[in-house]
Amino acid sequence: MFQFFVNSGKVNNGKAYIEGDDYHHMKDVVRLDIGNKVRISIDNGENYIGEIVEYTDEYALINLSEKALDTELKGSITLFQGMPKADKLEFIIEKAVELGATEVVPVMMEFSVVKLDEKKAQNKAERWQRIAEAAAKQSKRSIVPSVHMPMKYKDALEYAMSNTINLVPYENETGPKGTMQIMEKIRPEDSVGIFIGPEGGFSEKEIKEAMNSGMKTVSLGRRILRTETAALTALSLVMMSKEE
Repeated sequence: MFQFFVNSGKVNNGKAYIEGDDYHHMKDVVRLDIGNKVRISIDNGENYIGEIVEYTDEYALINLSEKALDTELKGSITLFQGMPKADKLEFIIEKAVELGATEVVPVMMEFSVVKLDEKKAQNKAERWQRIAEAAAKQSKRSIVPSVHMPMKYKDALEYAMSNTINLVPYENETGPKGTMQIMEKIRPEDSVGIFIGPEGGFSEKEIKEAMNSGMKTVSLGRRILRTETAALTALSLVMMSKEE
């Protein structure tokens, strides 16, 4: 069943109006027929199963027939991803959305190789947001997670201060016991931040700044993981700790 997002201004009397690119995708790309059912998520948090009842030249009309399951975790998960090389961030964003991340914040760190000027960063951020929306549709999310413009490390630390807990997977942190004790204390309603270093990892200075900010260093095992693997492993652990 295909998923579509609409804002509440496009919902009236139990009917939703699908316009723009989603209308084109529904009608001309996947060619859904009158009578086909779709999943509709509204920006007020409501989710419905709907039936296509009409196509006009400008919109598709959906009759919202029954409530659908809310697929969101309680609380939030924000991934602070050290800027990786090439197109790795696109892969990370896609999988982070599937695993329940609420926000993805690209972070410029000391060992980040990629440097983006403001124009390039803006173009990238727009593409990253489209990737997040596509992943949200595929995984039947009830919201489209936000992808931020790249932040400096210091700004990311400050942004994370509103979270209940912030985790920093670090290669010099050993042993799973302490990590699992931290994970077991995470409540479903908590807001959790996860900081992942780029290919070169964290600098010692960055780790000290994180610890001075009250963040918890954790271990993801004895092996050195690629940045994309570390991100998805940490997200999976937090996701499972939040599932009820």
